[in-house]
Amino acid sequence: MDLLLWRHAHARDALPGESDMDRPLTDKGRRQSEKIAHWLNKHLPKESLVLCSPAVRTVQTVQVLGRPYQLCEQIRPDSSAASLLAACQWPHAATPVLVVAHQPFLSQTVSQLLGLPLTQPMSFRKGSLWWLCGEVTGSSSAVKLLTIQDPDLC
Repeated sequence: MDLLLWRHAHARDALPGESDMDRPLTDKGRRQSEKIAHWLNKHLPKESLVLCSPAVRTVQTVQVLGRPYQLCEQIRPDSSAASLLAACQWPHAATPVLVVAHQPFLSQTVSQLLGLPLTQPMSFRKGSLWWLCGEVTGSSSAVKLLTIQDPDLC
């Protein structure tokens, strides 16, 4: 199963009294989203399932992709790696799954899947994309990191 994890692009800080869920992208964030969306539209299989956190900044990030997506309450900003993996049916989903969501649980998911220590925080830059592939054969499984795309390098 292919699992693509896309952190929302750069968003502005919350205004006084504003919910964290309502923070929009900045101009920089829109440019980051456009770069990664362009790359994804060249490489992401058409049949992929796209799951998006209901936060404004993630919705604005995924909309640039121009593909159908589903809002997913299981991947809100306060979510966990376990919730993300359950939402995308890891590692048994029938199609590739693109998840547009938040830190810190995106890097926690990568750490868990790659068998890295969860005590060491991993950097997962705003707007970047990590593509992992998991294979289950019998009672064993393997996870490969296929690519990391950074919007500043696209």
